Amino acid sequence: MDDRQVAGRMGSWARPVVVRATLIISVVAALAGDTFVAVPVPAGTTLPPFESRIERISDSVRQLMTGRSWRRGCPVPIHDLRYLELRYRTFSGGSRMGELVVHERWADEMVLVFSDLYAAAFPIRRMRLVDHYGANDTRSMRHDNTSAFNCRWRAGSPGVWSQHAYGRAIDVNPVENPYFVPPDYVSPPEGRPFLDRSRDRPGMIHAHDDAVDAFRGIGWRWGGYWNNVKDWQHFSATGK
Repeated sequence: MDDRQVAGRMGSWARPVVVRATLIISVVAALAGDTFVAVPVPAGTTLPPFESRIERISDSVRQLMTGRSWRRGCPVPIHDLRYLELRYRTFSGGSRMGELVVHERWADEMVLVFSDLYAAAFPIRRMRLVDHYGANDTRSMRHDNTSAFNCRWRAGSPGVWSQHAYGRAIDVNPVENPYFVPPDYVSPPEGRPFLDRSRDRPGMIHAHDDAVDAFRGIGWRWGGYWNNVKDWQHFSATGK
């Protein structure tokens, strides 16, 4: 069936969110060529309810992905992927829409996860397709970008597909939740200040917190539970 013949599914539920605290610091950053200002949201501001949209890969998104995050020979055909738009909470206390691509098998479940994260006020720095970073995982992580599908090899294992290549893995806030190989390898390098996991800073993921619980609810497992290395940003359907 032609992708353009399949309508997207849109969802919006739950009550609007009332912000009960005011951040006292605004953050200015220049990331991926975009300058933005995270303006603190005044206490009492009502945020929009969570909303989502699931679509087949459109012609424009296909063009963006082809030769970057997807190419012929990938383990998943592009027609088995889905484009998601999801509302998420920002570090400034507001909300904005982000985008992900995942396998169609997990599209509805990913909406449930992000609905839970939104209700829990778990902040996400940004959520853009990895193609905006040339499908370069290192660039995406260094910009603290949350992303899912990317047809690439598993880190350190050329010739072995990553779980991201199947559309069944996601990396959340990579700076606050870096990949760590003892004794001293940290990826991205900007994540080094977050190696002390006894601290609880916005956007960090810890065992049994809202993020881990939300993904566990759809059967996904967390890389923070791995034994020899720690991939605190990583969740996947297979636990790999």
